[in-house]
Amino acid sequence: MKDILIAITGADLDFDLARSMARIIALKANGETDCLAWSDAHREMHSPGCVQCEIKGRPGWEVYGENHGGRVKIIFNQGEYVFIQS
Repeated sequence: MKDILIAITGADLDFDLARSMARIIALKANGETDCLAWSDAHREMHSPGCVQCEIKGRPGWEVYGENHGGRVKIIFNQGEYVFIQS
């Protein structure tokens, strides 16, 4: 899986804006995309939400995304928002 790190300064970044940007970036990289997993550090939420474990030091939602076809992990502001896209 390819990691893309993005730092946004000087503008308010919320979940919806980050999700939209992640989709556009993944479309450029892959041609088509689906969001397989995500994390929102502000709200302390992630999806899939049923995956509450840690696997070899990595959060379960991240392992899920990678194992279900994730090709790109887009990380905003050092983990503020993270999206795994197919």
